Amino acid sequence: MSGFGDVYQPGVVGDGYPAGDGWVVAAHGELDQDTLEPLEEALTSAAGRHSLVVLDAGSITFGDSSFLNLLLRLHHLTGLRIAAPGEQLRRLFAVTGADTVLSLYASVEDALAAA
Repeated sequence: MSGFGDVYQPGVVGDGYPAGDGWVVAAHGELDQDTLEPLEEALTSAAGRHSLVVLDAGSITFGDSSFLNLLLRLHHLTGLRIAAPGEQLRRLFAVTGADTVLSLYASVEDALAAA
């Protein structure tokens, strides 16, 4: 951290909760190599216990290549579904071609309902 203009921000991972046969992990804020570890721990833990993990991305404002790499790794471990990605994430997924690999849904409900 630079110390200049730093403002305390709560962790990037909200509460996880069970949903049907899966687990939902909510994240928010900016996700990059400096802030990604709590989300990585939450998703990896959920993937170890559930065959379906939904990332509620509706409150994520930024994701970089380390965030994208995490999602692609998790995609190979479990049925990862990304719910409600915002404009920046949709652009990231489209530019990198990740939108052809990752399962993207308009909402958590849609992600859970998908067969």
